[in-house]
Amino acid sequence: MANRSFRTRLRAFQAMRSDPPDPGFVADLEFLENRDVDLSIRLGAMLGFNALLITIGTHPISASPGAPLSLDAASRSGLVLFSILGLLPLVISCFFALRGLLVGEEFDSEGIADDDAARQRLFAAFIHSIDVQSHLLALAIRWTMAGGALTLVCWAAILHDKMG
Repeated sequence: MANRSFRTRLRAFQAMRSDPPDPGFVADLEFLENRDVDLSIRLGAMLGFNALLITIGTHPISASPGAPLSLDAASRSGLVLFSILGLLPLVISCFFALRGLLVGEEFDSEGIADDDAARQRLFAAFIHSIDVQSHLLALAIRWTMAGGALTLVCWAAILHDKMG
């Protein structure tokens, strides 16, 4: 679908409600809008949580020499690479969260004169958006869990290496 101005979608929505809208339509639309906002908040929280985990995950590389988790890149290059590898799933999770945040409720009412058909298209656009966002959120959560686990294993390896 070509990128159209939001003005076109607003006009289509205004045409749908030219007659007093059915209370059921309004209730359904509010339900879908609330679910969409809820998913956006969750995706934003996941993005913020990933930023925190990435900051924590870089600690072995950025810590002051002598700190329990600090790594010297020259003498422990394998652990440094392992530490960086632990950040990769978190970056992938950020990608999925950002993709989810960018999903919009795009619908095309061009060529539809019937208000009920336009309403159905609007609902279909919201449902598709919610399904895509839910899927991307689930992927982001899985990748975050993998990155967190990998980071913990890396930290355990660092501490084992330093204590052994």
